[in-house]
Amino acid sequence: MPPKKTSKKTKAGADPLYPKRPRSFRIGADVRPGGRDLTRYVKWPRYVRLQRQRKVLMTRLKVPPQINQFQKPLTKNQATELFRVLSKYQPESKAEKAARLKAKAEKQAAGEEVKDESPPPVVKFGLNHVTTLIEEKKAKLVVIAHNVNPIELVVWMPALCRKMDIPYCIVKDKSRLGTLVHQKNASCIAVTAVDKADQPKLETLANVYREQYNESASAFRQWGGGIMGHKTLKRLELRQKALEAELAKKQQY
Repeated sequence: MPPKKTSKKTKAGADPLYPKRPRSFRIGADVRPGGRDLTRYVKWPRYVRLQRQRKVLMTRLKVPPQINQFQKPLTKNQATELFRVLSKYQPESKAEKAARLKAKAEKQAAGEEVKDESPPPVVKFGLNHVTTLIEEKKAKLVVIAHNVNPIELVVWMPALCRKMDIPYCIVKDKSRLGTLVHQKNASCIAVTAVDKADQPKLETLANVYREQYNESASAFRQWGGGIMGHKTLKRLELRQKALEAELAKKQQY
């Protein structure tokens, strides 16, 4: 049999003298061509598109007061003052709890007397737990995150706080509340007790938030949204000018 013909185009290894360097123009990759903004050509992730569309809808449409109140969180200075107090009452982490139980077990093994001390006051978290504290009127202050998704989880909580006469406030954001209680996110937290040294500070904050949220009509009765874009405003302006010009012509006759 005749020998098989070998093809000249055989797959060879990569040439070390001329390595391939394919360019990628995705987010965070190679530099875009200078002088041109090509952001509009980027295919953003789905969650980015959804949050941008949600932002546009919340701006354009008329937003009910119950949802619009979550767009009015505490200012930066107010939030800093609040978190400075709450940071003193963080619940113990898993590592701290394990170390405490280990030390207690070692004392018991050594024959030492271990007294059962009452737990220190800490902030309470968990949607069901906070709701129960509000209904039983044990909460002294309730802090709600402004960006809970879906909003239906906490949209009723301000009304419940007003009914039970418990001061509440809305802060940015759920990740910051989660860091406070050693979680990834937290929709709301509640303060039930503090030390005597911080009692006047807590009462002052509660009175301020009561006036700002519980008793303020603008906090839960004001509609939001209804803000059009530049193109729509310009189109409405031109339409209004055309109507005024037409009315002026009719008045001449």
